Amino acid sequence: MTGTPFTVTRSGGVLELTLHRGKANAIDSGTSRALGDVFAGFRDDPELRVAIVASGNPRFFSAGWDLKAAAETGEPPDADYGVGGFGGMQALPNLNKPIIAAVNGMCVGGGFEIALSADLIIASEDARFSLPEIKAGTLADAATLKLPRRIPYHIAMDMLLTGRWMQAAEAKHFGLVSEVVAAEQLLPRARELAALLASGPPLVFAAIKEVMRESEGVPFHAALARINARGFPTVATLYSSEDQQEGPRAFAEKRAPVWKGR
Repeated sequence: MTGTPFTVTRSGGVLELTLHRGKANAIDSGTSRALGDVFAGFRDDPELRVAIVASGNPRFFSAGWDLKAAAETGEPPDADYGVGGFGGMQALPNLNKPIIAAVNGMCVGGGFEIALSADLIIASEDARFSLPEIKAGTLADAATLKLPRRIPYHIAMDMLLTGRWMQAAEAKHFGLVSEVVAAEQLLPRARELAALLASGPPLVFAAIKEVMRESEGVPFHAALARINARGFPTVATLYSSEDQQEGPRAFAEKRAPVWKGR
């Protein structure tokens, strides 16, 4: 895939997407649309269970929106970024499979928003996070919505209003990332975690993602009542599935469960 902005590999139930566009993995609308096609394919492929998003650039995870391309072409910040929105997954409907972001180096602006769209973020010790949109006079739209829900409000506002850098240790302290590892251990750890998730119950993962996503801002009792009424499609599928019976059966038979995703 020489000359392409990313590579995609698959191993068993795990899809691995590695960014390597230019000097900083900056993303223009064309790259975003291509990423959206990849993530839509991941979503719709029953053989794929988990995705990893990583960088082939040791200095950058991603610099986000390609400002140079925008300056040259006049591309607006609300351009057509494809079916999944900017970066291919943050607005992709029904993306109910786990995604791991393996973040190294600088994770900036829209690149930070891509990481925020993942379900788990693992960072290398050299990872740094920033939202410099304030300095470019534009809105970090997805981060403005998501970041205050991930870390304390005042820390999120500090980053949004000042564009300052957050080091990996601080990101771990505030729960933005789940783990910080040495740079050489980043991909091995992400792959280890992906393998663990790929062996898990896919229908439960789908239900977790849909319930969490669709219940943001919904009162607890209303959300719980919807679960109990099988009002979420993924919950209705899970509760009527073979896998729902497999868990108790495997426990009773003292064996590992075999999840079929149906």
